[in-house]
Parts: sequence; structure tokens; C-alpha cells
Amino acid sequence: MVIVGQTLATRPEDTYRALVEATAFGARVIVEAFEAAGVAVEEFVVAGGLLKNRFLMQVYADVLRRPLSVIGSGQGPALGSAIHAAVAAGAYADIASAAAVMGRREQAAYVPDAGRADAYDRLYAEYRALHDHFADGGLLHRLRAIRNEVTE
Repeated sequence: MVIVGQTLATRPEDTYRALVEATAFGARVIVEAFEAAGVAVEEFVVAGGLLKNRFLMQVYADVLRRPLSVIGSGQGPALGSAIHAAVAAGAYADIASAAAVMGRREQAAYVPDAGRADAYDRLYAEYRALHDHFADGGLLHRLRAIRNEVTE
């Protein structure tokens, strides 16, 4: 991991925000790779513990420039298991029909804010430049090798 831009005035909450933004930028890299390969990414449906962090959810919506839908259950894994069990037991013909009855979701629970999304586009451009620079890991491996030589 590389964190750029910290100073002695950097607060812990600034570092937390940077780490959350980095995970959202990483998700955007993945989405862009899918789209470049011709796989459309049409919807994000979020489940699990992430739903409890409204800040994180809004950052993802802003960075991805897409609305995020959320499931209507705080117990996503249990609900998924119940849906699969209902299909296995023959109560429903397939996962889609079982999910339509047993599950629910709130469409576009988090929508991107245009102003924040514009700012994140600028940060993302810098993130991509650093991502591409460090992508092969060569520089970090060389730095570690130098450190290891000095400390031996």
C-alpha cells in the first residue's frame, strides 16, 4: 500500500477517508476494465455490513458516478441462503423468481452528487496515474530490497 500526501498535520480521519476513497477508486478501475472489455455494468446492489456506513456508501456513489441500490435486509447472507434453500426445496423454479418474492431492494438509495463526483474525477485521474506507475510492483520491491540490504 502506498499513501501519498500525508504531512505532520494529517489527522487520523483524513487517513480513514483516503483509505475509503482508495477502495472506491479500486472498484472504479474494475468497473472500467469490465466496460473496456464490453461487459456493461448497469447496477450496483449493496448488501451486508457496508450498508451501515452511510459515508462509505455515498463515497462509492460519487466515485462510481452511479446510483447504489441496497437490499432490504440487514441479514443479506442469511437471506441469500434462504432463497437458495427455497429453490433447492422446490418452492421456486429458480433464484430470480425466489428473490423476487423473498427479497427486496431500495433502488438508488444513494445517488451521486455532481459536485463531489467532479472533484472525485480529478482525484481519480491522479489515482490512476499512481496506480499505473506502481502497478507492476517493481519500484516497491526495489525499495524493499535496498532497505533489506541496509538493515542486514
